[in-house]
Amino acid sequence: MTSKTFKGFAILASLILTFGLAQAEPKKVGFIYVGPVGDFGWSYEHDQGRLAVEEAFGDQVETSYVESVPEGADAERVLTQMALAGNELIFTTSFGYMDPTINVAAKFPDVKFEHATGYKRADNVSTYSARFYEGRAVIGHIAGKMTKTNQIGYIASFPIPEVIRGINSAYIHAKKANPDVEFKIVWVFTWFDPAKEADAAQTLIEQGVDVIMQHTDSTAPMTIAEEKGIFAFGQASDMMEFGPTARLSSIIDNWAPYYVARTQALVDGAWESVDTWDGISTGMVEIGEFSDRIPENVRADAQAMSDAISNGSYHPFTGPINRQDGSAWLGDGEIADDGTLLGMNFYVEGISGSIPN
Repeated sequence: MTSKTFKGFAILASLILTFGLAQAEPKKVGFIYVGPVGDFGWSYEHDQGRLAVEEAFGDQVETSYVESVPEGADAERVLTQMALAGNELIFTTSFGYMDPTINVAAKFPDVKFEHATGYKRADNVSTYSARFYEGRAVIGHIAGKMTKTNQIGYIASFPIPEVIRGINSAYIHAKKANPDVEFKIVWVFTWFDPAKEADAAQTLIEQGVDVIMQHTDSTAPMTIAEEKGIFAFGQASDMMEFGPTARLSSIIDNWAPYYVARTQALVDGAWESVDTWDGISTGMVEIGEFSDRIPENVRADAQAMSDAISNGSYHPFTGPINRQDGSAWLGDGEIADDGTLLGMNFYVEGISGSIPN
């Protein structure tokens, strides 16, 4: 072999090695959370989805996350840093990250963004959410059957459509199960604040509620329910360990399949901006195991409702349903359209109080 030939082989080998190393560079995928990953609620379940991505892709993908990021300017700063750090796909997992996501995406057109529970999209911004109201219909039925005082408490975070339609869905189905039911709603204006959530639970109990629902992220309401001997439901995750006696069931957010699929699209070079709104039928919303404290017939009815929602034979917002002021909204058998649900800003008839500004 001549020195010239040897040199040619060396160059070729070097190119192959360099190309191989370049190919082996993992895709970077980032996640930003509004609460701590240890909240055992919303952010915890999103992080379980991140871990599922790591398990599914191994060395192909490198994930990172930033937790407890307030919605607003802080979020825009963190997202900018994540984009500059080389993340090719970033999941922004709270409603209040919507405008920061859009703003940062405009500055980094080659980075893909996925925003949870929002409605603003761009060529490099997808939106995704879960039909949590489907799960609230199921647990609303259980709550209506299990209350003895006919007073059900609801701890609400922010007056956005996602939260309002959850309240409405839970109330409609609790009322169908028990016409004497009344809802007492406390707005805490936070997603995660265990002290505020605990205070809200205490206030509701003092007002006579014996079942608590929540659309906040901590386990504090469940813990208070366990201490006070009343019932509650897990929110976003199962929360069984925090209320083994109090917990009747739960709404579990299962983000893992979506995160794996969207990361696969990135890896395949097939990612495109889409809008996803899935529920019980796809498993994005799961109903936690029913407690043995729920009578067998109530469990059977709740399971039947979950199955009917899953197979499409029942929609939780099926008329006749009136607005809070008594005006007609849905006629007999009429089903709410997604557009109205996505922008819901009113209570249904029977709920007391007003939605805060």
